[in-house]
Amino acid sequence: METDLVKFANRIRVETLKTLLHLGFGHFGGSMSIVEILAALYGKVMRVNPQQPDWVDRDYFVLSKGHGGPALYCTLALKGFFPIEQLQTLNKNGTLFPSHPDRLKTVGVDATTGSLGQGLSIATGIAFSHYLRGLTNRTFCIVGDGELNEGQCWEALQFIAHHRLTNLTVIVDYNKMQLDGMLSDIIEPFSLVEKFSAFGFDCIEVDGKDVIKLAEVLGEKTVGRPKLVVVNTIKGQGVSYLEEMNNCHHLRLDDVMKQAIQQAIVELEGKYA
Repeated sequence: METDLVKFANRIRVETLKTLLHLGFGHFGGSMSIVEILAALYGKVMRVNPQQPDWVDRDYFVLSKGHGGPALYCTLALKGFFPIEQLQTLNKNGTLFPSHPDRLKTVGVDATTGSLGQGLSIATGIAFSHYLRGLTNRTFCIVGDGELNEGQCWEALQFIAHHRLTNLTVIVDYNKMQLDGMLSDIIEPFSLVEKFSAFGFDCIEVDGKDVIKLAEVLGEKTVGRPKLVVVNTIKGQGVSYLEEMNNCHHLRLDDVMKQAIQQAIVELEGKYA
């Protein structure tokens, strides 16, 4: 099972790179940094059924940092929600796969996101509705670290902690960069673990490259205090060419970039050949 999760993460990374390469532009950095999180959730932790996307007993997922949509689409395709070939239409006219997730277009997407700061509130509403009805569905939400500049996130966090929504797990993609540069240069986050703990969360920090540990931590349920996982990641994670760039948040590929991404795909595909 451990090897399967590692392979699943690698496949998500490869297919996401292929999809963005075909398009010629897109959000590379933030898509790569959530690959292991998605692999852990959809590969082991979450209760989903691709044959019944609207299954009432399923677990829910909200990608609040909607610019990571390409990685989510590839994850859903690999799980069997739709043919992976359809991803070649990403962000094109008439596509079912817009740049940011849209629950009315894409099978398996539970929430429309992209306007940063709003997704966590949506996830909170989903989890609270399940709590009020006494249902066992779990909700998972990935929030960007730059997104935490938005005050709405902290309003939602207070609500989650106050109501002790242990059926909701908040995951912070802590890649230390946002669209305009380093977090430390824009708004210093200081200690996220101390902040979230003070807000009333059971907070844990995890290495974002360790998909096995991620699956273990995300799979565990908490009692009394909701869970928040700070995942230490790298913008462009798993692709050395992207990791070494000053800013790979959004790229328009020139010939040199295309060649580098193609080479990265070849190397990743050779890992588990």
